[in-house]
Parts: sequence; C-alpha cells; structure tokens
Amino acid sequence: MHYLLQLKSATQRCTRLIQPLMTKKLSRWVFLTCLFLVNATCTVLAQQPVLTLDNVFTIVRNYHPVAKQAGLSVDSARASKLAARGAFDPMLYVTNEQKTFDGKNYYFYTNPELKIPTWYGVDVKAGMEDNGGERLTGEATGGRSSYVGVSIPFLKNLVTDKRRTTLEQANILIRQSEADQLNEVNNLLYDAATAYLTWAQEYQVYNVLKNVIVINEQRLQLVRRSYLGGDRAAIDTVEALTQLQSFQFLASEAQYRWLAAGLELSNFLWLGNKQPYQLTPAIIPDTSWNEVNILQYPLPALQDALLHAQASHPKIQTFDRKLEVLQAERRLKFQNLLPALNFNYNFLTKGYEPWKGLGQNIFENNYKYGVEFGLPLFLRQGRGDYKIAKIKIRSTDLQRDQAALEIENKIRNYFTQLLTLRQQVKIYEDALENFTRLLQAEGVKFSIGESSLFLLNSRENKVLETKQKLVELKTKFFKALVALQWAEGTLPSTKRY
Repeated sequence: MHYLLQLKSATQRCTRLIQPLMTKKLSRWVFLTCLFLVNATCTVLAQQPVLTLDNVFTIVRNYHPVAKQAGLSVDSARASKLAARGAFDPMLYVTNEQKTFDGKNYYFYTNPELKIPTWYGVDVKAGMEDNGGERLTGEATGGRSSYVGVSIPFLKNLVTDKRRTTLEQANILIRQSEADQLNEVNNLLYDAATAYLTWAQEYQVYNVLKNVIVINEQRLQLVRRSYLGGDRAAIDTVEALTQLQSFQFLASEAQYRWLAAGLELSNFLWLGNKQPYQLTPAIIPDTSWNEVNILQYPLPALQDALLHAQASHPKIQTFDRKLEVLQAERRLKFQNLLPALNFNYNFLTKGYEPWKGLGQNIFENNYKYGVEFGLPLFLRQGRGDYKIAKIKIRSTDLQRDQAALEIENKIRNYFTQLLTLRQQVKIYEDALENFTRLLQAEGVKFSIGESSLFLLNSRENKVLETKQKLVELKTKFFKALVALQWAEGTLPSTKRY
C-alpha cells in the first residue's frame, strides 16, 4: 500500500483540563457534565494509520481499473494514428506476367514500381520495365526501360482526400481521448471523494457516541451509589440505564454505518499488483477538516469557476474535439461535389537509368501522360453526404451548448449550496454553544437537587443531536466543495481553493 499513512499520537490534555475542576467544590455531576463538554478534544487515540483524501486521490489515479482503462483509450487512439499514417507509407509493387503456348513465347512483362504518397495529394512513382515476346502488345515498350512520374488531382481531392482526412481525424481523436480520460477520472475522483467524506462523517458520529457512552456509564455508576446511599430514588437508576442503553443502540448503528461506508470506500482502493484492498477498522479517516472554521474557509470566485469550466472542462473539450472531427469529415464530403480531374505523367528512358535526360523538355520526347475527368450529372450522393455532415455538426453543436449550460448551472447550484451551508454551520455552532451552556447549567441545578435526571438527559440529548447535525453539515459543506471542483472539471489536478 502506498497510502502515505499518517500517525496521530495520543494526548493527555483531557486530564489536564478536568483535574482543576475536581479541586473545586463541585459535585460529581458537574464533573461528568464537564467531561461530556470537552470529550471532542480529550479523546485519547492509540496510534492509528490515517487515510487522507489526497491519499485516496493518489490511489485512485494510479491503481483504479477505471482510471487505467481511461488511459488505454488514449493508447488506442495513438495506435489508430499510427495506422492512419500507414496510408502515406511508400509502397513497392512488382508485376510479373508471361505467356508460353505451343512452344511459342507470346509475351513476358516485368514491372517493379515504387510509389510514394505525399501529404499534398501528389503521388510520386518510379519503376522499371522489362518486356518482350513474339506477340507483345503495341502499348508496351520492348526491352528494358525505366520511368519517373507523378499523379496530381487538380480538382477533387486536391485540398483534402480520404487518407489526409483520416490522419487529421486520428490526431484530433488523440486529444479527444485525452479529454475523455480527464472526464472519466474527474467523475471517478468525485465518487471516491463522496465515499471518503461519508466514511469520515460516520466515523465522527461513532466517536461522539462512544464518548457519550463512557460518560453515561460513569453517570450510571454514580446514580447507583447515590441510590444505595439514600440520596436518589430507585427510578433514577432506571432513567440513567435507559439513557445509556439508548446511546449504546445508537452507537451500534453508527458503527455499522461507519463499517459499511468503509466497504463502499474500499471499492475505490486498489493495490499496485491489481489486487483490491479492504479497509479495516484499524485505518481511520482524517478528521482535521471537522475543526476547520467554515466561515473563514476560502471559497472560489463564481465567475472564475464559470470561465474556467467553459474554457477547459474535459466534457466540453470532448465536444469541441468531436466538432473538429466532423468539420474534417465535412471538408472531405465537399470533395464529392467537385469533378474529378487527374493528371498522370511519366518520364521515360531506356535502360535502368531514369535520371538521364531529366534536364530536357518533359513534353519533347520520351514521355507518357494522361488526363482523367469525371463528373456525376446530378451529384445526388455528394449533395446528400454533404448535408448529412452539416447536420451532424449542428446536432453536436447543440449537444455542446446543452452540456455547457448544465455545467454552468451545476457550478451555480453548488456555489449557492456552499454559501447556504456556511450560514447553517454558523447557526448550529452558535446553537451548540447555547445548548452546551444549558447542559452545564442543568448539571449544576441537578447537583444541588433543583433538577431531575430526566431534564439533564434531555439537555444532553439535545447537545448530542446538535453535534451530530453539525458534523453532517460540515460534511455536506466539503462534499459541496468537492462537487464544485467536479462540476468545474478540476478534480484530476486535486485543485485546492
């Protein structure tokens, strides 16, 4: 595992905080109340490996099968480009024919030829001929000869043709596959981050309930002693026991949710040897984010996020590359609207020395040329293919506009959600402070006999409920922050605001 696990050392600050309280003339009830109030900072943890969100991002990018599969699509696009470049490979052809019948050598033809395609649509060729026989056709040159020639399209296929368009599209598809890869990884990291934050939230809630159980176990013991001493009624022991049992049940549910969330997060954790990794309770999440001051946490500028998404969101880039591919296809289909006018020329020489005589007038002697012209009378296929190409472009352009609008609205939604959650966190932080004061005051009243255990438990339940809600709101805040980065398309770089 390359988890970059961090270790949290145990702390004894809890004891230092509570010892001064015991020196004062406060009852054991006030001591227990204070213990409950400071439990969040006084939990003593054994040294445990900590899995952070950045660790999860690193693991997912490097080892997750979906991320690797997205990388394979880029390799496939590069292989397609290599295949497309094959259309420009020089080709060597050899033609050999001969006929012998009834003891007569009718003819023999031998023609090796080297053909070199160029990017500009011009094909350069050179070859040699060795022809003979008693009945050699008049078109063929008897004996040994050689030639150098060119084939040039003057109208159709002059600007572009099938092989040039295929290579151009192959280059574009590499960039499109890279954008697809970024989009896949962006979605994958968003799902992983959501699973991680849920796991961290359930761990926080479970810890809160464990601390409350410890306090209520001690409270039950004190109530029992008070009952045996004649200071409390027997029903108070039942009240304390039911409160403890209620928290034990809630803690059991919270533990299950934490373990289940860990299994969900394990779906994103893989080892370098292509083996999945199973999270164990020995590994805990980083909970430092729960101590962050949400009001002072920096948020991105909305307009900057919108501009960045429009310029570089991988999903929009994918549509842009699709449009480039379709534009190349449109240019190719336009060639079918042009007449074919092809010119072929060969400069001929005797023997196998084609470079001799190249300085002379190429149309004076020893040459062969031809002109080919063709035009469909109605151009139905050409016009239909060209219209289809333009319709595809329009359709893809509309899809791009819709995708851009959805991305913009997602960014606005998550940004509004962040602002709302920041206000809600502030409200609940203030509420927790007030509920804590009420619990502390109730503990003092209970210690002097002016309150009941039922009221004290009610105050405690309210504090617990508010703590859980605060953990939930902070988790929602960071989930919304991750979602904003996902909507902007910046999660692959783990951008931080």
